Amino acid sequence: MSNLARKVQEQQRTEQTVRDERQVKIKKSWLTPGEKIIGVVFAGVVCFGAAHLLNNQAKIYDVNKEIQTVDAKVKEQQKVNSDLQVQVSELSTYERIYEKAKQMGLILNENNVKVVQQK
Repeated sequence: MSNLARKVQEQQRTEQTVRDERQVKIKKSWLTPGEKIIGVVFAGVVCFGAAHLLNNQAKIYDVNKEIQTVDAKVKEQQKVNSDLQVQVSELSTYERIYEKAKQMGLILNENNVKVVQQK
């Protein structure tokens, strides 16, 4: 082969590679820019909603915990009140009052006794 033939062959090869390089491949995205924006906004709304939901659940948990604490305190106070009511009924018996009056030096005078009725 002659040099001229080689030069022609090389020139043809370079022209083919230049043609191949010049062909710009157009990438087609499967999402348009508008769809991407809508997707980002949707993801942001979902994240905000999830955070808001978790925040509300935490507040509900705290309120329920406080309610249970108050209920426990109320039950304890009711128990104390019932115990005190039992003590009052035990200490206000007629026999006990009569004994205390005798210890203090009081005597029972039937003519001086008045009955008081509760309403």
